[in-house]
Amino acid sequence: MNQPVSCLPVTANKMSKTKKVLDEARETKNREIDLVDRGISTFDELPGLLNLVFVTRITLSHNKLKSVPPGIANLINLEILNLSNNHIDDLPLSLSSMPKLRILNCSINRLDTLPRGFGAFPVLEVLDLSYNNLNENALPGNFFMMDSLRALYLGDNEFEYLPPEIKNLKNLQILGLRDNDLLELPREIGELTRIRELHIQNNRLAVLPPEVANLDMPGPKSVLKMEENPWVTPIAEQYLVGISHVLEYIKTEAYRILYNRHASNSKSAGNVPPKSDKSKKASRARS
Repeated sequence: MNQPVSCLPVTANKMSKTKKVLDEARETKNREIDLVDRGISTFDELPGLLNLVFVTRITLSHNKLKSVPPGIANLINLEILNLSNNHIDDLPLSLSSMPKLRILNCSINRLDTLPRGFGAFPVLEVLDLSYNNLNENALPGNFFMMDSLRALYLGDNEFEYLPPEIKNLKNLQILGLRDNDLLELPREIGELTRIRELHIQNNRLAVLPPEVANLDMPGPKSVLKMEENPWVTPIAEQYLVGISHVLEYIKTEAYRILYNRHASNSKSAGNVPPKSDKSKKASRARS
């Protein structure tokens, strides 16, 4: 006799498994909830999640979430929130009031703006906003007031400039800016004295601020990635020899003259390198 074939949709299976995870967490007081790739498109499919105040870690990556409810802030013990690889196009301001949130991953989403006051996180250490549609105009006024921030990932967005206020991130150790449209870096970046990793590859940079030489970058534990930029010839030549040669060169008086000349000419000459084509980015999809 043939066995009956289950006609239960895949989404229903995923829903029941999601409910099971939440029920078990409620019963066992499990502080870490993993709901990766469950086809979740709304927090309504996560009944009771926002009442699990004992939870310290939630992973919701690789789903289809479009928004995050303000009630996420009810999770007062949450330390790690991973929302990467969803369809999120806005974030609630309440997120930045969470008292214990240390790591927030919103990479690979569809963010083109951030809420006003977003920089109010009291203890945030790692913020990943890479692979979105953000630019310098999307950053709220207090964005660079996160004193506790150690790592900031803004790669694969649409930044042409960085505000000079970046100098306020005094504890920053990692700054990811790869794959943007950056035309220049602010001189104030030289005030980030704790930086150990700086990723600026694949932008539209021709020169580096001389102040970059103030950073302790040539050390054995430091990383400076700067390939795939239209560097002026002297920087390109030094880079072929090694990063330490670039940093020594930009300390010279000859380079300061070149930098100042380039800074005054670039805005008037109009010879700006073209932007890269990002029309096929996943963050641009509107499915």
